[in-house]
Amino acid sequence: MSTLLNLHDHDIGRYSKNYFRYLAEILDGIDVSEIDAVAKAMIEAREQRRMIFIIGNGGSTSTASHMANDLAIGSRLAERPFRTMSLCDNNSILTAVGNDFGYHEIFTRQLAYQAHPGDLLIAISASGNSPNLVHAFEWAKQNGVTTIALTSFVNGGKLRETADLCIHVPTDPAEYGPAEDAHLILNHVFVSYMTKHLNDATRG
Repeated sequence: MSTLLNLHDHDIGRYSKNYFRYLAEILDGIDVSEIDAVAKAMIEAREQRRMIFIIGNGGSTSTASHMANDLAIGSRLAERPFRTMSLCDNNSILTAVGNDFGYHEIFTRQLAYQAHPGDLLIAISASGNSPNLVHAFEWAKQNGVTTIALTSFVNGGKLRETADLCIHVPTDPAEYGPAEDAHLILNHVFVSYMTKHLNDATRG
């Protein structure tokens, strides 16, 4: 299998083609049974009016926000939409908790205020080892919240080990670009599927 290290070409057009082919290889390596299990959990949460909380750091923060928006609004489910929230989006809360309790608590404290047993927590992380995400998973498991991880690199780290459900994107270590590309594509797979499947079920 290719890696980013051996894709380089001085011509940006050829490099683009190489990158696209590599991303296709990575996507082809994802276990679709993992996608199926996560989709079923999300649909069940919608049916039961459970919350779906989404968290991440860095580039995965924007993916978390994107996913929350797409599930809630982009799925066009006027009747019984997904109840979603990115816990990355309130700067006042993030900085207050980070300052007063430590950065590792920025998601856990929010979950303690808002989450209930049966809710879902989706953590998006290339390495799977971010302390604040791992800490949030620990809290979730102790409080009846189902944990779902979108991970990458070689083994998906601690999140993959501890998650109730996980979709793993296989890349070499530190390949953040392809990992984050794939996580965003997974979001669009879910949303496009939900839009068609659930809207058809409502009409049928």
